[in-house]
Amino acid sequence: MAWDWRECSHVLCVRLDNMGDVLMCSPAFRALKQSGARRLSLLTSESGGRLAPYVPEVDTVLAYDAAWIKNGARGSEQDVGAIARLRALRPDAAVIFTAYSQSALPAALLCHLAGVPRVLAHSRENPYRLITEWVRETEPQAGIRHEVRRQLDLVASVGARCEDLRLSFRVREADRISLRRKLHHEGVTERGGWICAHAGATAPSRRYPARMMMQALIGLRGDGRRILLLGGHEDPALAGALADARRLLPGLIDLSDRLTLGELGAALEAAALMICNNSGPAHVAAALGVPVVDLYALTNPQHTPWQTPARVLNRDVPCKYCYRSVCPEGHQACLAGVDPGCVAEAAHELLAQARGVQAGPRAAKEEFPCLL
Repeated sequence: MAWDWRECSHVLCVRLDNMGDVLMCSPAFRALKQSGARRLSLLTSESGGRLAPYVPEVDTVLAYDAAWIKNGARGSEQDVGAIARLRALRPDAAVIFTAYSQSALPAALLCHLAGVPRVLAHSRENPYRLITEWVRETEPQAGIRHEVRRQLDLVASVGARCEDLRLSFRVREADRISLRRKLHHEGVTERGGWICAHAGATAPSRRYPARMMMQALIGLRGDGRRILLLGGHEDPALAGALADARRLLPGLIDLSDRLTLGELGAALEAAALMICNNSGPAHVAAALGVPVVDLYALTNPQHTPWQTPARVLNRDVPCKYCYRSVCPEGHQACLAGVDPGCVAEAAHELLAQARGVQAGPRAAKEEFPCLL
């Protein structure tokens, strides 16, 4: 018999990878909160922990770079320490959120050793005593769900549901004020309506080539909107591409590495459009209802923008769904095959759609591949 999760007033949510992954769990957090949990704690990575002030459904955040997740942590001290921290937290239950390509068992063992009495998670193999509420893993064999839907279905298995399925990101007034100060210093006096762009991504395989990104932005110069570059200098090619583009885009403002996460949210909140790779900022934009042109590398299929107008651009390739951080073929064809003109066209379609104008036969579609 399943546990009655309405008795669990304090639920621990575990999502140990990146910021965007945590954001895609936020509707499931809301479902847990609205279905009886009076307190939600979140065990997440250092990256995911940056969201603490911006996801109101979560009451307590514990940052932890786990040994089984790619990160820069070394040794076992933090792993042993995590057990002690969870034991002191004393949650009534835990929900372990994973992508279908990940195993929940290491996190389940952590919860087991910390004395958490009830654990809900997907698992491909029999978890025995590690998971008390075992949801059998069916992906990818039985089809692949969007990551948000996957996590909503997981908590629905114990009766947690909600009506509002949007991603959660709360912009604070202090962040709006500090953003305006920084923009004023750059000569920006308007309060919004700009186009935001982000050229970065943690994994090199998910970065649209920098020069092509700049060419796409140049294709928008006739729109009359200011362009704010929010990041991307982890790509060493961006500096040179940006220097060349400035001659044709004098109104482009480079805010890379100069914004807090809250200020980035404030910039997106006031934007007419976001152009970016499949990365955390794409999901922040989706949470704020901003239309997104997503240069979506075909490393994995389930992380497209959720519940916001979007154009998802890539080129179909035989090597798709490789789940690799660096393109194993060395050509990055799923992104490099997207012409910058296609990016600009998608941006114009979304801007026209927001104005209530039909820009062409694809304007009403939520996503399409740009196949060349």
